[in-house]
Amino acid sequence: MTKGTSSFGKRTSKTHTLCRRCGRRSYHIQKHACAQCAYPSARTRHYNWSEKGIRRKTTGTGRMRYLKLVQRRFRNGFREGSKAKSLKRSGGGK
Repeated sequence: MTKGTSSFGKRTSKTHTLCRRCGRRSYHIQKHACAQCAYPSARTRHYNWSEKGIRRKTTGTGRMRYLKLVQRRFRNGFREGSKAKSLKRSGGGK
C-alpha cells in the first residue's frame, strides 16, 4: 500500500462541517465542537498567543447592533424623556 497519490483518492468523508456560530468549516461532526470558536461552549475560543486571531474576532468587527446605539447615547449624556426642539419657525410667515 502506498501512502501517496493512490491513498488520497480514498479521502471522501468530511470530519468538519459549517459552524452555526462562526460560519467556518470547523465544526467537528463526531466531537460536536467547533475548532475555531469552541461552540457549543458559551465562551468564544481565543488565546493570547494569537494576537491577530483576537484582532479578527474582537468587538467592532461585526455589526455591533446594540453597542452602536450605546455610543450615540453616551455622546448625548444618556438623556431620556426629553423632546428635541422643533426646527420649524414658530411664527406668522408672509
